[in-house]
Amino acid sequence: MTETRPKILIVDDETFYIDVLMNLLQDDYHITVAKDGKTALKRISENSLPDLVLLDILMPGMDGYEVCKQIKKLTQPHYVPVIFLTVKGEVEDEIKGFELGAADYISKPFSPPIVKARVRSQINLANHQHLLERVISERTEEIARTRDVAIYCMASLAETRDNETGKHIQRTQSYVKALATQLKAHPKFKNYLDEERIELLYRAAPLHDIGKVGVPDRVLLKPGKLDEAEWHEMKRHTEYGLNAIENAEKELGNTPLLDVAKTIAYTHHERWDGTGYPSALKGDDIPISGRLMALADVYDALISKRVYKEAFSHEKAVEIISQSSGTHFDPDVVEAFMVQEQTFKSIAERLKDRENGSD
Repeated sequence: MTETRPKILIVDDETFYIDVLMNLLQDDYHITVAKDGKTALKRISENSLPDLVLLDILMPGMDGYEVCKQIKKLTQPHYVPVIFLTVKGEVEDEIKGFELGAADYISKPFSPPIVKARVRSQINLANHQHLLERVISERTEEIARTRDVAIYCMASLAETRDNETGKHIQRTQSYVKALATQLKAHPKFKNYLDEERIELLYRAAPLHDIGKVGVPDRVLLKPGKLDEAEWHEMKRHTEYGLNAIENAEKELGNTPLLDVAKTIAYTHHERWDGTGYPSALKGDDIPISGRLMALADVYDALISKRVYKEAFSHEKAVEIISQSSGTHFDPDVVEAFMVQEQTFKSIAERLKDRENGSD
């Protein structure tokens, strides 16, 4: 039978007080006991989180203050109230406990009605806190989904004008994530590529070509080779993308996602040797997000059919990218690609366009 009663962890080195608390609380709560701080932390680590901790301050070894500090670290981001059990009555002691995150104090010797009332009060407050956390989490997820849908729709519109598909968007963002994950432990990248940044890169990548909405159809949809003036106009899609996202920032405010998105949109056609556009950046002057997007975008272009070319095989694409290390691409990014090239191939196969070019 599943235990549905609230769970309380009692941490006290004195058997007498443990027995008193057990007699008072065991009919209404599921009780677990630890006689020292180390055991208490082990109980929390190995079992489901308690709904409340009753914690003695004066214990041998690790005192209650240190145990409380460790409990708060261990239970993040969840809220687990701690009530200190103490014979101390000094105001300074209580202040120290509250500063460490204690929810309340109960003085020894215990008054049974006070123990029951304060335990019940903190359990109820914790339940309300958990409900609020769930509501906030659900609302945050809903906002994130709405944002992702809006980004996908805008990016898909831009790609559709270029005879590409939503699958291109999905593939390239997955390629970027694979590269970033491979590089996150690399000495040159580890300070930038933490888990939060990798998620931002994944979500921002679909906007890399959003600036194509500003390129005239006569240029964007031309089946043959572009002349010099047309190529100049095509290259401006990086500027259009930057401007579009900066305008969004002016209206909506800056966010980490928009910051990454505008960098990707503006720099994903820069080349490692400085021959790219729009700013002819070279080497490490090219933002990491732009370097990752550059390789992801080129790989997908190579393996995809276009009006001006047939699709290359995965093996041919790998060969071309390998040969472009140090010229078009950051050698470290190419090295990561070579490790992950089978992942790229799997992504391409899983998100393959239909024969008619539609999703």
